[in-house]
Amino acid sequence: MSVIKKQIDQEFVQSHFPGLKSKWTFFDNAGGSQTVAGAIEKITDFLTHRDVQIGGTYDVSLAAAEALMDGRKAVQLLVNADRAEEIVFGHSTTALVQILANSMRSQFVEGDEIIISVADHESNIGPWDRLREFGVKIKFWPIDQETFELRLEDLAALMTDRTKLVCVHHVSNILGQVNPVADYARFVHEHGAKICVDAVAYAPHRAIDVVAWDVDYYVFSMYKCFGPHTAVMYGKYDLLSELDGQYHYFYGKDKVPGKLEPGNPNYELAYSTVGVVDYLIALGEHVGGTGTPREKLEAAYNAITEREDELTNQLLTYLNGRNDCRVIGPDKNVASTRVPTISFKLDNLDSNDVCKKMDSFDIAIRFGDFHARRLVENLGEQGAGGVIRVSMVHYNTTEQVDSLCKALDEITSNNLAA
Repeated sequence: MSVIKKQIDQEFVQSHFPGLKSKWTFFDNAGGSQTVAGAIEKITDFLTHRDVQIGGTYDVSLAAAEALMDGRKAVQLLVNADRAEEIVFGHSTTALVQILANSMRSQFVEGDEIIISVADHESNIGPWDRLREFGVKIKFWPIDQETFELRLEDLAALMTDRTKLVCVHHVSNILGQVNPVADYARFVHEHGAKICVDAVAYAPHRAIDVVAWDVDYYVFSMYKCFGPHTAVMYGKYDLLSELDGQYHYFYGKDKVPGKLEPGNPNYELAYSTVGVVDYLIALGEHVGGTGTPREKLEAAYNAITEREDELTNQLLTYLNGRNDCRVIGPDKNVASTRVPTISFKLDNLDSNDVCKKMDSFDIAIRFGDFHARRLVENLGEQGAGGVIRVSMVHYNTTEQVDSLCKALDEITSNNLAA
């Protein structure tokens, strides 16, 4: 792996994101990040020069098919998959997990069990929970209320010889803590089950290695990872082959991954992923990464982690220094195990009101349960507008965090004065 020789240059980074020219400070990146210029250029290129259906013998159709395959290869590199055919495109993580659940349904018989983390986004809960109507038993893996961890001993207590699948998040979009999915996968496989990982809140922040972690299915949204509104699912090729098709009846078992992309993927958005990966490789080179494209990508994520640690620690230090604030999730970033998605509540203040007042400072944050309603209710934090969430990525700056902190000081002082 390449070694970082210098830190991220914000001028270099921000020059790649045209949306950052806005007056707004975007601290709602877990809801949707800004789109890198290279992805926008790929969309324009496709719609200008390749805007036809694939499958034809003529040059433009062949160019369209090449663009789609280039998109698969880009995501293959991003997640370190063995084959480009292991990459499935879809509208969103929610849609892809629903497709996966539908295509796995015939693999379950009455009495089989699926275990789901209670801390997951509803995208990785609802599609599986709906299999109850076919006799599948759903169990919830609880979260430790003090450490906010998902413990293997708690999972072990739920596992039986009827457990077929475990669904879990790599990072909670509320708690921000990185879970050890390789440990989870090893444990689940030892017990004869498969694992499906929601990686939406992880993918923008750390390098992905589906082979090293030995995960079966791994799903995330590109629109939260510097691309447009599309999503990707990795699945082991043999497992994808076993799934029931969701396309026309003549898309057989060997039609991987097309049988899981009903109506075909959005070609221009699939192609745009090339621009996202190209940017990450360029960032890796900029911070001193050398070697293969994968090594440069890993160098980029090492630099991203270093940068985001700085932002995370800065905001946590401020929040922990207040006597009227509770951080929801780990309040320290131990050994880079926390991403800069930070949720909190302020005493005697409605989270909705705080966010609305923050709008006047041109700082975009958000409140609520973020479609992780079961977790927020489990923690008893659903009242007073739910939680406030500040979600940062590597293009944010320490100066922006300072502005956020000053704005929070002003909002709360004005509230006390009132």
